[in-house]
Amino acid sequence: MAKSKHWQRIPTQLNLAQFTQFVLPHLMVGRRGPAPKLSLHAIFNYLLRLLYMGCQWKELPIATGPDGRPEIHYSRICQMFRYWQAKGCFDRIFTGSVAALHAANLLDTDVIHGDGTTTAAKKGGDNLGFSGHKKIKGDKVVAFCDRHGNVIAPFVSAPGNRNESPLLRDALPQVTHIARAVGFSLRGAIVSLDGVYDCRANRKAIFNRGMTPNINPNPRGRKTPKRGRKPLFDPAIFEERFRTIERVFAWEDKFRRLLLRFERISALHYAFKSLAYTMINLRHFCRR
Repeated sequence: MAKSKHWQRIPTQLNLAQFTQFVLPHLMVGRRGPAPKLSLHAIFNYLLRLLYMGCQWKELPIATGPDGRPEIHYSRICQMFRYWQAKGCFDRIFTGSVAALHAANLLDTDVIHGDGTTTAAKKGGDNLGFSGHKKIKGDKVVAFCDRHGNVIAPFVSAPGNRNESPLLRDALPQVTHIARAVGFSLRGAIVSLDGVYDCRANRKAIFNRGMTPNINPNPRGRKTPKRGRKPLFDPAIFEERFRTIERVFAWEDKFRRLLLRFERISALHYAFKSLAYTMINLRHFCRR
């Protein structure tokens, strides 16, 4: 088996220079109340540690101060996390990671790959449903990445009992929105998807945005081929999904907090997921 390249290691911590460059410009701090006992850099790294370890908040390993007591209480870190989530900081951090990739010419958007993944929920909560295909109760998301495995758009979420095909039409506007915000164009790009997204409405939505669909035809139990002109499909491009979007979902599983959903409030779980996708994008800049 070929040895993995150094840049493929997904970072789980950021040093001060990396935090200052990619994270700090997008964070907000309250104007009132006591100032945090720790720096924002230390608090953010505690969040990354929680995301990576997957432990409970009260089990988060916190360093001790000179007096032998924990340098900060875990509830203060939780409060800061919920404050940043409410202010949209994690979405801006993710968009900033895409902008950094674009500025460094690390994006290859000639072909973008999309797919969905389902996460099981253990404690209940909102935005949940039972997936008859996966035989689990949880939620699902649809995400897009480029040919290098960089996540280029915020995901679209839905309960686990929803069909993925209609979700694509909600995800495409977000893809084009972040492309305009960052400054790159997706006109002429090929959108590669699997057979679950094979329908006329999805192909039309892709065409209307100046892109070309490359969707694996879904026979849906037909005994004879469907009449009419065959849609465009390149098997070589479709096979790229196994080392692009599927690899992204495998990288996501590195963060144990996302293997099972324990947050009852879906927005908090999706904030952790956005943070994981940000770290996947920052692997190019956080080489150690």
